[in-house]
Amino acid sequence: MRITKAVIPAAGLGTRFLPATKAQPKEMLPIVDKPAIQYIVEEAVQSGIENIIIVTGRNKKSIEDHFDKSVELEHSLYAKGKQELLEEVQAISDMASIHFIRQKEPLGLGHAIGCARQFVGDDPFAVLLGDDIMVSDPPALAQMIHLYEKTGSQIVGVCQVQAADVSKYGIIDSAGAEDRVHRITNLVEKPSVEEAPSRTAVMGRYILKPSIFPILDQIERGAGGEYQLTDALKEVSQIEELLALELEGRRYDIGNQFGYIQAILEIGLMRKELQPMLSPYLKQLATQWG
Repeated sequence: MRITKAVIPAAGLGTRFLPATKAQPKEMLPIVDKPAIQYIVEEAVQSGIENIIIVTGRNKKSIEDHFDKSVELEHSLYAKGKQELLEEVQAISDMASIHFIRQKEPLGLGHAIGCARQFVGDDPFAVLLGDDIMVSDPPALAQMIHLYEKTGSQIVGVCQVQAADVSKYGIIDSAGAEDRVHRITNLVEKPSVEEAPSRTAVMGRYILKPSIFPILDQIERGAGGEYQLTDALKEVSQIEELLALELEGRRYDIGNQFGYIQAILEIGLMRKELQPMLSPYLKQLATQWG
């Protein structure tokens, strides 16, 4: 079956970015001129996704407003003759069929995905987390969908991380990779360096089947006292083929402050209108602070 549905969990509290996230969702923090979550939605749409459900929580209404029409703003832009900006704003609400559901308590990623059960129905679906922005051609999710169409297996997107960073991620164990594809034998959520089975980290992209939901119903609370998707995937790996695909492209971990700044600078350099100003400025800074 084609992958046309995606779930984007966006109910986290964003504590790493306090006080900036005290009154606004971390998913709405801007990267140049777009909120972070828009990059995630655009990746999904460019990969062929037609229906998206965003799982939100309290104080997340601005996400819904962003992907809704803004009649007053559109009228103002039209009246001022700002046609290019008008078309850009209109495209945000037209890019896909986007739905919202509340996760009433912050009980973890596994629980958040379970909230989308009725939306998913009997279809395979994608999950995209907002902490990882990928810049690649083809898009990261499209790479995974291509593998799913060949194998029909559930898939996680992975990348290599430094040994010191394994405790920040779910880490896979496998017998090695062939053509960037691993057959997963085990997963460990946020292990210590000593306990980590590899340096291959799950990085926030998944293709799952509805068969994951009964497993999510049965898992117990794991790391952080939350229902962890990693624990459910570990169960999946014991009963059916679970693959990991090493994704090609530039990855930005915007779940931490340095990764967020890195994303702003490098995505800014990719913009033709900003690169001529930003590049010499960064060279000046390197000289001044180096």
